[in-house]
Amino acid sequence: MSDKIKIALFDAKDYDIASFEKANAEGVYEISYFDDKLRVDTCKLAEGFDVVCVFVNDDVGHEEIDKLYGYGVKLICLRCAGYNNVEIEYAYNKIHVARVPAYSPYAVAEHAMAMLMTSIRRIHKAYIRTRDFNFSLSGMTGFDFHGKTVGVVGTGKIGRVFIDICKGFGMNVLAYDKFPNPEFGLNYVSLDEIWEKSDIISFHCPLTDETRYLVNSESIDKMKKGVVLVNTSRGALIDSEALLEGIKSRKIGAACLDVYEEESDLFFHDYSGHIVEDDVIARLISMPNVIVTSHQAFLTEEALGNIADTTLNNVRQFFAEGKCDNELCYVCNKFSECQRTHNGKCF
Repeated sequence: MSDKIKIALFDAKDYDIASFEKANAEGVYEISYFDDKLRVDTCKLAEGFDVVCVFVNDDVGHEEIDKLYGYGVKLICLRCAGYNNVEIEYAYNKIHVARVPAYSPYAVAEHAMAMLMTSIRRIHKAYIRTRDFNFSLSGMTGFDFHGKTVGVVGTGKIGRVFIDICKGFGMNVLAYDKFPNPEFGLNYVSLDEIWEKSDIISFHCPLTDETRYLVNSESIDKMKKGVVLVNTSRGALIDSEALLEGIKSRKIGAACLDVYEEESDLFFHDYSGHIVEDDVIARLISMPNVIVTSHQAFLTEEALGNIADTTLNNVRQFFAEGKCDNELCYVCNKFSECQRTHNGKCF
C-alpha cells in the first residue's frame, strides 16, 4: 500500500495533466486526474484522497465541503488565484484551503492587451477576410491607443503589468483599487471617475460581494459613449444583460471577454455541434463588436508550469512543514487579524 500523498485533481484537461506530470516527474505524489468538475454528485471520487485540487469552475460550497470532510480530505488546493467558488468561512475548522496567488501576471495582462488590439484594429475580421481573398478595408478603421485614457480596476500584479503595457503605448492611465498603494506611483481615482473619463476600462480585481455586477446599467450610464470594456478576471464583475443593452444602445463600443458569469457549464468544452441554450452568451457572441475567449488568458507554458509547481509545493509545505504560505484563512481574509502570519496552519 502506497504511503504517498494522494491528490484528486478535478476538471483535468490535457494541459493540466502534462504540467502536473512534469512537476511530479519524480513521483513524489500519487495524482489521479478526473475529467469531472467537483460537484455534490462527484465528491465521492475524492474518497480515500488526502488532497483535492480544483479550478475556477468547480463548486466548493457547503455540501461539497461536508462530503470532502467526511471522506477525510485534509487540504483543498486551488490551482488558480481567485477563490470566489469556495466557501472559505464554512471550510474553516474543517478543511484547509490553499491557492496559487500568482502564476504569471504577464500571461493574463498580455492576453487582455491582445484581445483589445484584436478588437480595435479588427485583426480577427482581417484574418477571415483575407482567407477568402477579400482585401477590402471597408469597415476596418480602428483608433490609436496613444493618448487614449485607460481605466484599470484592480492594481494587483496583473493590473500593474497591464498598466505597464498601456504606458508603453503612450496611454493615460487612471487606476482604482479598494486598497490603493501609494508606493505604486499610480493615479488613483474613484470608480465614478473611471467610468466618466475612460476610453477603455480593463478589470483586474477579484469577485467579491462588493465587486459583483460592478458593471451594471447605472455604471454604464456614467461611461463615455463608445467605451471599450475588457474583462479577464471573473465574469460576474459584469451584468451580462446590462452589457447587452449597453452594446445595443451603442453606449458600449466594444467588449473583450475572457470570462462570463455563467461560464461554468460552457467554457473548456466543445459545443460546436450543439445548440447552446444560454441566450445571453449566444447574443453576445453574435455581436460584431464583441470578442469572447473561453477563459484562456492564463494559458501559457510558463503559467501552467508555475501553477503545477506552486500547487505541489503547497501540498509539500502543508504535510511536511505543518504550514502553508498560500493558505486561505477565513479569519485573516475577513478581519485582517491573522496572528499566525502563516507560521503554522490557520486552525
